[in-house]
Amino acid sequence: MKDRRFIFRLLVCIFLVIMFFIVLKASQKKTIITFGMFAGSNWDVPYSNSYEIIDNAIKRFEEKNPGVEVKYVNGIMKEDYSEWLSSELLKGTAPDVFMILPEDFNTLSNVGAMENLNKLIQKDKEFDKNKYYNTSYKFGQYEENQFALPYESVPTMMFVNKTLLENEGIQMPSNNWTFDEFYKICKEVTKDTDNDGIIDQFGYYDYTWEDAIYSNGVTLFNEDGTKSYFGDKKVEEAVSFIQKLDKLNNGYRVTSKDFDDGKVAFHPLLFSEYTTYKTYPWKIKKYSGFEWDCIKLPAGENGENISEVTTLLMGINSKTKKEQLAWEFLKTLTYDEDVQKEIFKYSQGVSVLKNVTNSEEVIEELSKSTPNGSYIDMTLLNEIMESGIVSPRFRKYNSVMDMADNMINQAINDEDDNLSYLLSKLQREVNNILRN
Repeated sequence: MKDRRFIFRLLVCIFLVIMFFIVLKASQKKTIITFGMFAGSNWDVPYSNSYEIIDNAIKRFEEKNPGVEVKYVNGIMKEDYSEWLSSELLKGTAPDVFMILPEDFNTLSNVGAMENLNKLIQKDKEFDKNKYYNTSYKFGQYEENQFALPYESVPTMMFVNKTLLENEGIQMPSNNWTFDEFYKICKEVTKDTDNDGIIDQFGYYDYTWEDAIYSNGVTLFNEDGTKSYFGDKKVEEAVSFIQKLDKLNNGYRVTSKDFDDGKVAFHPLLFSEYTTYKTYPWKIKKYSGFEWDCIKLPAGENGENISEVTTLLMGINSKTKKEQLAWEFLKTLTYDEDVQKEIFKYSQGVSVLKNVTNSEEVIEELSKSTPNGSYIDMTLLNEIMESGIVSPRFRKYNSVMDMADNMINQAINDEDDNLSYLLSKLQREVNNILRN
């Protein structure tokens, strides 16, 4: 009898010990949230530290949230990312938080793939949207709702070949220069320098009709994307200006190599390309040795010296079961100043937080990455970021702009004299698409 009692008690003790360890293990089980991103740079420039910022952000987040682990899939290339994310969303296995390519934002917002952040923002008393550059923050808005937060921005700036202008006896343009000044300089520098009968020096490369309309006071669409204004006189003026510039080259299509070889005076480029050129000066120095700097884009008669700002976004899966944790992680990536400072260290964009971009620490970091006495004019950078243009946010934007780009570029290449008719026709066709 005693032996039975002993065995029974022993079994109870063993059972209790087993249950203790089961409960202990269960209590130690981590809560997992998932994150989706692509490898490499969003801005298509050399970038070997694509995971550095994210890894550091995850570490900070996990330290602040014991028992939480962030997992992400790595190795997805940018060119494959849209397809991968779409597939995961369709299967219901998309990450809790994910990167959003600029070209995918309108579609993902429209189909309900992303959480509407309005309630989370309103509930979070510590969150202040005014800490962001307004252009960057607006990039994540669709139909007046905030569907994503900005992670990294790049404004468009005008590269100027200072050496070429100096050799031609031309003064560096100011930041409030105009279309007329731009054309005058382009006309003066476009020439045959070796007298072989072929033009080999050019005014500009890759300055587009979109660049021109942005700085000529043009609004192409109404706010809800139901009506376009391609027939506006200011659109015609901007496109006509591009035609006028294009004629200077006598049919020659200027290339990026021409610019790298020091044969082009002006070239609009993203800030990411600015930092890449500054970081790798040999790319230019090896072949040409020209000195260069950046200014604002020229302004039309009806506009200002402004240009487009593009932003890489982060959003929350609308199907997530860990909404609050996803929100906190999203803020770590986009709102944490220490994480955002690393944008300037490991990436080629601009932090979306004004305090970060203007900090002494960041200015010092940028001076390290721009050798040979070069420096970035932070006042200029801030002005461009503050006044930048954000492309419209509606579902059919990408498709109608592709259509418009084809028609307008064809008119430019064909030197079409009947721009007014063509643009009115384009407006009718676009409006018909937008209404249906």
